[in-house]
Parts: sequence; structure tokens; C-alpha cells
Amino acid sequence: MTKQFFIYGRVQGVGFRYFTWKEAEKLGIKGTVRNRDDGSVEVIAQGDDTQLRAFDQWLRQGPRTANVIRVVVNDHRQITAKNFSIIHR
Repeated sequence: MTKQFFIYGRVQGVGFRYFTWKEAEKLGIKGTVRNRDDGSVEVIAQGDDTQLRAFDQWLRQGPRTANVIRVVVNDHRQITAKNFSIIHR
């Protein structure tokens, strides 16, 4: 199962991508995280239902340095990722 998350709030410049990568690795999630031009963060995450529910809960809190205001979740086409990576611009 693959989901796309858009995370809004104070989520850039606070280590959000790094901590998201660490949490994804911990949960066994595969996919990507990247900053978007509008100040949000986009995550593409692949895992089973239990993994994605736990990841969703974590994304709604984020690291202590962040202030997550809103998370939008969409189904996403299946991806073929071997790990979880940070996309740098």
C-alpha cells in the first residue's frame, strides 16, 4: 500500500525531513520525503496498513522542532523503492 502525505505548518528548516527519514527507517517504510515550494513537505510512503497508520500518527506530530498544522493524505500509485530517502533540491 502506498500513501502520499502533504504536511503543512512550520515543517521546513526544522529537520523535518531528517526526522521523517529516521522514523520511516524505524518503521520499515519505503519511499521519499521532500520540501515543496509552498513551504509544505511531501512524503510518499509504502508499507503495510499497520506501518502506515503508525507513520501517519507520527507525521501529525513531527519532531519537537516542528509545528504541524495539517496533514492531507491521498492514495498513491504503487512505487518500487528499496529504502526511504530524502530528496534534496
